[in-house]
Amino acid sequence: MTEVLYRQARESDAATIAQFNERMALETEDKVLAPDTIRQGVTTVISSPDLGFYMVAEIDGQVVACLGITYEWSDWRNGLFWWIQSVFVHEDFRARGVFSGMYSEVKTLARRDRRVCGIRLYVEKDNDTAYRTYVRLGMTETEYRLMEEEF
Repeated sequence: MTEVLYRQARESDAATIAQFNERMALETEDKVLAPDTIRQGVTTVISSPDLGFYMVAEIDGQVVACLGITYEWSDWRNGLFWWIQSVFVHEDFRARGVFSGMYSEVKTLARRDRRVCGIRLYVEKDNDTAYRTYVRLGMTETEYRLMEEEF
């Protein structure tokens, strides 16, 4: 495989990331996202570093994968957890180490930031492929259940 460039997303990546997020939601949860809402959401994060950031994987000038990072403050640890979300690897580039490389880059960046105390993510209950990937990369399942109330 050609060399992969891992970098922080730019405004010019927003449309691709939004499209990837739409495809990921449909593929993993059978959810249809509103294109305008997801595009605005992606653009907001890219332009507001206090909310988080996106990483992309680029091959030959084409973005082939992305993931988002948002922050959660832990008073127990006096530090930030980086939450990985919106993971998508274009189907032509899956099972080639693209996500593993992005995860490695995220870990490197997190370890350089003294505020970061760990990395978390959630995985859809039935997404066994993703679950196995995360375990292989060194992540462990927690005892927590994810609860929410949407507005």
